[in-house]
Amino acid sequence: MDTIKSTKIGRTINDRLTSAELGKLWATYMGNSMSTCILSYFLQHVEDSEIKNLVENAVSLSEEFQSMIKEIFTKEQIPIPHGFTKEDVNLKAPKLFEDEFYVHYLKYAAKAGMSIYNVAVPLMYREDVRGFYLYCMDATMKLMEQIKDILMNKGLIIKPPIIPIPEDVKIARPGYLKGLIEKARPLHALEITHLYDNIESNVTSKALIMAFRQVAKMEKVREVFKKGEDLTTRSVERYMTKLHEDHLPAPSFLDHLVTTSTISPFSDKLMLFHKVDMFSMKIRAFGNSVAVNGRHDLALLYGKSLTNIFKFVDDASQLMMKNGWMEVPPEAVDRENSALKEKPNQ
Repeated sequence: MDTIKSTKIGRTINDRLTSAELGKLWATYMGNSMSTCILSYFLQHVEDSEIKNLVENAVSLSEEFQSMIKEIFTKEQIPIPHGFTKEDVNLKAPKLFEDEFYVHYLKYAAKAGMSIYNVAVPLMYREDVRGFYLYCMDATMKLMEQIKDILMNKGLIIKPPIIPIPEDVKIARPGYLKGLIEKARPLHALEITHLYDNIESNVTSKALIMAFRQVAKMEKVREVFKKGEDLTTRSVERYMTKLHEDHLPAPSFLDHLVTTSTISPFSDKLMLFHKVDMFSMKIRAFGNSVAVNGRHDLALLYGKSLTNIFKFVDDASQLMMKNGWMEVPPEAVDRENSALKEKPNQ
């Protein structure tokens, strides 16, 4: 990373950060600021040596990503986001999750991170920022390989279902998309892939939001988390049903990996931000699912999930704003209001 850190940051108009670069750097800083707090708490309680090494690597990456962005922002005289600090985490709080959950959580978080970095790379033009995101992608992919190795070696995961190898090439005929009224054809490989992926992410999300509701201090925050938990449970059950109808296995719920502790390791602000961020990521995941879907019943299923997610994100965001917890990304100039302001005497 020395080549990235030493890249000259220019001051000409062509070297200024674009809106894409500024926005993605801001979002990456906020996400890793949150992750550093959460993973630092995990590190206080993890007992399994392999999982501890994994969490240590993840903490190191989160801190490194933050440091690199802070360097760019400082040189460009851009305010460093407040993000999350030691005031948002109680490292002395009792254990809230079993060790196994840390691995599932890191896969869940790494997928979210990779989705940000994957979108960012084609939009980055300044050399230091482009290099930073290429490094983020490479480092996170290596972390993902470590995560998968632990999940498989310890027997903590059901791999995506096996289906028969095709005997020949098939061409779709009229009726291929049916499924609302008429009997649907069997799921194809890409539909299975995204149902599995959505279940895998959502069972982790469901356990996490259940734990957050269990320890949240504010009643309004607990109410929002209850709504999120319920809609996630319903979504997972519907996705599982679609796989089970074709006699295919699905990942299981992870609720048993949450302990009975009611002492919060995290501020309500951090937990609410986390779930708004992760529920927003689900919107992209559903978009990818719809894009490869070929059955009307699955399209309807994803449509209902999207509607519910939009409602949850709006409710949670309103609560964050009411409590002064929502930081705003860098914005374009408000030309309309600027023109209306009284100009000083010349």
